[in-house]
Formats: sequence, C-alpha cells, structure tokens
Amino acid sequence: MNRLLLTNAHLVTRDDIALGSLYAEDGLIRGIDTEPAASPQAIDLGGDLLIAGLIELHTDNLERHLMPRPGVHWALLPALLAHDAEIAAAGITTVLDAIGVGEADTDSLRGQDWNPLLSCLSDCRARGVLRADHLLHVRCELPAPNTIGLFTPFHNHPLLKLISLMDHTPGQRQWENIDHARIYYTGKKGWSEAKFQAKVAQASELQDRYARPHRAYFVDYAKTHGITLASHDDTTPDHVAQACDEGVRIAEFPTTVAAAQAARDMGLSTVMGGPNVVRGGSHSGNVAAAELARLGLLDILSSDYVPGSLLSAVFTLHRQQGIALPQAVGMVTHQPATALNLNDRGQIAPGLRADLVQVHPITLHDGSVHPVVRAVWRGGRRVL
Repeated sequence: MNRLLLTNAHLVTRDDIALGSLYAEDGLIRGIDTEPAASPQAIDLGGDLLIAGLIELHTDNLERHLMPRPGVHWALLPALLAHDAEIAAAGITTVLDAIGVGEADTDSLRGQDWNPLLSCLSDCRARGVLRADHLLHVRCELPAPNTIGLFTPFHNHPLLKLISLMDHTPGQRQWENIDHARIYYTGKKGWSEAKFQAKVAQASELQDRYARPHRAYFVDYAKTHGITLASHDDTTPDHVAQACDEGVRIAEFPTTVAAAQAARDMGLSTVMGGPNVVRGGSHSGNVAAAELARLGLLDILSSDYVPGSLLSAVFTLHRQQGIALPQAVGMVTHQPATALNLNDRGQIAPGLRADLVQVHPITLHDGSVHPVVRAVWRGGRRVL
C-alpha cells in the first residue's frame, strides 16, 4: 500500500491557502487537515507551499530535445528522458507533449514519421521510467501538403488528448509582422535569407490549396473521436467565431485583445505563454499575456518553450498583477484540467490524484520572489 503524509505545509487549494497536513493513499488524496500530523512517518515541509501538480497542455520542449540544433537529430530515448526530467523539475506532473505534424521542408522534424517516437513513449510508460504522466497534443500545420499523412500514427491513439489547428503562413496570425518571422526562421531553424524568401513566396499558394480541406478534416476527426480541439494564434473576432462554430474549446495564444475578448465572450478557454509573462511581452510582437491578465481574459498558462516558466509566471502574475496566488496557481492546475476533461487531477482535494509539488519561495536581491521546486510527487510517489 502506497501511503504519503505531508505536514507543516501551506496548502494551496482552489480558493485558499492554509497551514496544515495532507494524507494520501494508493495514489489519491484521502484527506487534508489544518492540524499538524503527529505521526513519525509524516514528512515536514517546513512551511513551504504545497500545490497540485502542474498540468502542461502545450510545450515544444520534447521537439527541442529531439533536435537540439538545426538539422541535428538526437536519439529518441535520451531525448525523451531528458525532456521528462526537465518537465518534472519544473513541477509538471501531467504534460501534453506537443508534436507538430506537417511541413513542406523535408529537413524539418515536423515533416518526418512520428511512429518511432510513439513506440519509444509507449515502451517508457510500460516500463514505468517516466516521472511525469505523458499525454499527446498534436499540432496540425494546415497549409502543409503532408499533414494528413503524417497524422496517421496518431489515429485512435489512447494518449491523444488535444488537437490544435495551426497556420503559420507569414503575413497573418502569429507572423503578421514578416520581420519577426524572419528572425524566428533564420535564427531557430537556421534558414538562410534566400530560403526564407523562397518559403514566403510559396506560403500563400500552399495556404490556398491545403488549409481549408485540412482544417475540415481535423475538425471532423476531433468531433468523431471526442478529442478536445484548440485554435492557434487567433487574431480577429472572426477567427474566434469560426473556431467556435467548429467546436473549438481552447484558444491558444490569441495575438490581440480583440481576439481574447471574443474568446471569452464565446466561452473558449484562453491560453497564453509563461515566457510571455516572465519576459514582459511576446517574442513575436503580439499582445502581452500580462495585459490579458489585467483585463481578466487569461485562463490558462502554458510553458510553451521554457518548462520552468510556468511557476515563474504564476508568481509574476501574483506579484505584478495582484492576482491572488490560488487563482494564479489555478491557471496551471485546475483550469487546464477542466479544459482537457482531466477530472481526476488539478486540485488539492480529497478523492483526486496525489500529484503534488513542494514549492519554496525565495526572495531575491531586487525584492522579487522566485519559486524553487523542492519535491514532486505523482500519484503519491516521489519522482523528484
């Protein structure tokens, strides 16, 4: 029998923070108490915060480990294990590994067969070597000719929980500013200026030919198979209205206040990046996540490309925007759980999974407070 007793912890529940104890058994939270635990088996957290394990619905971190430099492919198992360790160290106990499918560039990671990775992931889960609970988020690049074919390995996959509809055609959505697109593609992907210009010239033709039929295909697939659907980089209320009509439930990274407001009005959950919060703005020149938070238009935080940004963003919003800590923590716990129908986790409450993170806040020389992850439990078992 797996038992866990934690005491002298500031328990961050959905609505409150209280000093107390938590008891878990067989992977589930069985009780919380405002009194200290007297048992010698109790682990004293020394007054640190105890929060629910973070839930990450969109991170490119696995892709970064698979291709640490442009054109450099890393072995699958070491890449997955390194990604998993980094995720756990950030306090993330449930991660949707974001896998991009569809790319006209044959040198791209997203233009290759994902079957080997899925086999590796299944094997690691079966062996119990992963610290976090790994699920799948497939990001479908709609204008790419090969998107539907590359999606084939994910058909009826039991770990697939989220599909997002992407269109990174330069000149619109995320890359409305062509100069920002140039910096990204020539920097991160290592494209030459000539290659970038050639891709821009080809992009509109590919969008006209493939984006509409591919969008219809994935919308139908999500509806038929009960998969949560997300839009990506909505810029206008019309983008949001189309997504809503298609059954989209999550608006990832709206690029304007108008799009975020439309998402709120239409009942979609709005996701913004933790790096956007921590850096104080978008690297693409779009709306700042902090501005959406001030306007009450931010529901969920994603670490995007920096796993450690999740907790940092929570504390930044708490300190700079005056958002109560339980509410800010909710953006990385129960809010994404609700959006993804993961109803067995995301809160410190009896009956839910004992996915827990011990957080020690430290005050820096400039007066800011930074969260340090000291311990992580998944299903009541310590993984960090």
